[in-house]
Amino acid sequence: MAEAKASQVCHVFVYGTLRRGEDNDITRLLPPPRFIGVARIAGTMYDLGAYPGVRLGGPSTVVGEVYEILPALEVVLDEIEEVYPQERDEYVKCVIPVSVQGRVYTCIVYEISLRFVHGKAVLPDGDWTRRVRGW
Repeated sequence: MAEAKASQVCHVFVYGTLRRGEDNDITRLLPPPRFIGVARIAGTMYDLGAYPGVRLGGPSTVVGEVYEILPALEVVLDEIEEVYPQERDEYVKCVIPVSVQGRVYTCIVYEISLRFVHGKAVLPDGDWTRRVRGW
């Protein structure tokens, strides 16, 4: 029984409003996620005003948090990011390896579609919480 349950668990890397203390704080969502740790991924963060968007890859890095989640929470995150077919195509759900304290997790990351970042400012340190708090 525990084996089937474990196979339902997945991981997500959150970098913007889903981070702890932000507007859509993942720790306030249900079913509750389990915090794994802070991590950096290769990518470029764009300032879209009330929230950021990340394009994966390249020489820059993005700061975020990794959480273990259940499928029911993944559905909630898909709704927040509007990745289901009848909604916008602003974000694409990707899966990438993310290292946290030497251990690699296969994580969902919501990547912004290229057309939504045209002409938007890049956040050079890749840390949304620093931008929001004015650090």
